[in-house]
Amino acid sequence: MDAETPEPTAQDTTPRDTAVEAAAPSRRAVIGWAGAGLALGAAAAGSVAAATMHEAGPAAPGIDSTVDIPFYGDHQAGIATPVQDRLHFAAFDVTTTDRAALVKMLKEWTKAAAAMTGGREVGTGATGGIPEAPPDDTGEALDLPASRLTLTIGFGPTLFEKDGVDRFGLRARRPEALVDLPKFPGDRLEPGRTGGDICVQACADDPQVAVHAIRNLARIGMGVVNVRWSQLGFGKTSSTTPEAQTPRNLMGFKDGTHNIAGTDDAALAAHVWAAAGEGPEWMTGGSYLVSRRIRMTIETWDRTALQEQEDVFGRSKGEGAPVGKQKERDTPDLSAMKKDAHVRLAHPDSNDGLMILRRGFSFTDGTDGLGRLDAGLFFLAYQRDTRKAFVPLQARLAANDALNEYIVHVGSGHFACPPGIRKPGEWWGQALFG
Repeated sequence: MDAETPEPTAQDTTPRDTAVEAAAPSRRAVIGWAGAGLALGAAAAGSVAAATMHEAGPAAPGIDSTVDIPFYGDHQAGIATPVQDRLHFAAFDVTTTDRAALVKMLKEWTKAAAAMTGGREVGTGATGGIPEAPPDDTGEALDLPASRLTLTIGFGPTLFEKDGVDRFGLRARRPEALVDLPKFPGDRLEPGRTGGDICVQACADDPQVAVHAIRNLARIGMGVVNVRWSQLGFGKTSSTTPEAQTPRNLMGFKDGTHNIAGTDDAALAAHVWAAAGEGPEWMTGGSYLVSRRIRMTIETWDRTALQEQEDVFGRSKGEGAPVGKQKERDTPDLSAMKKDAHVRLAHPDSNDGLMILRRGFSFTDGTDGLGRLDAGLFFLAYQRDTRKAFVPLQARLAANDALNEYIVHVGSGHFACPPGIRKPGEWWGQALFG
């Protein structure tokens, strides 16, 4: 949980499809201002309740939350982009065996994604179509700005082969790095929260905008895909902007301080972006995503002494400073920490320089039926090659981390996220299916 995350990469500023813009004007133009969202409710503890709240989360210093994040670029937005405050992540199962139908859906998804990330309605919008037909847009984001929405797509191992069947002629195009993740010690993965043929990560500073994006894609995909599982997240737990304060997780600790900065092109090239010649050409410039739903045993943790909590992490709870240091970003003395301290085990210096780009969010999904909160961390790790990053890091943590007494991994996914869409007319998965 402590392997650290990046900051914004410069996205290509290719102009949006002017024809689409003409058909569907910006929501900001409709309401006449580019504010940070309407405050229609108070903050709620549960992630489902949080999804009904429209107040934009705080942006990192130097980030204008009213400026759209470009959809077009060499890399997909939502990876090295500054982390937004809200998440709606969905994994889909492809229910058709018709390759043409799947390709058609991906083309429609791409157009919809470009519109929504630009603050526009999908197609003819929520009210502009034929009265006798369902509208093209579900409408719950009307009057809301784009809130820095990003949409990031990934393809899971089962898209390439499922139960021994090559449904779409993609088996030979599966990257070697897109491995079936091993079962780590302590894993209690639930099938209903694990896997998926395709994933879409929607991040925004307004939860309704993120939910609207996934809902529209699910509507467009009806008959081609079904939602296998989804996760709402709030309160980002990692920062891709080094000048910003590292957010706290639900245990009250800062975690992931040494994330890769999204502006650090050298580190991104070394640790995040798939390199030419290392896998199939369609993945060059993309990244491999591992998602993990990590349940925290909140009630046990809350009855644990402060000193033990700090020993478990290897940080002070107040400042977030490493053991024996004063400030959060002071260089840690790993030898001063207990051998099973989380920071010590996860730090790059303990892992031959290994790093991942981390985007994490807290979640609270009601109770487990036994009077305990179903709460924790939805962990998202991007890397150049999962076999050389998440797999060895998690193996080390699963075997030795003191934090394991208070957490359990209950959901998991692994996805190949292709490079970005560079201009209008291109579509998600084009190089893979082409």
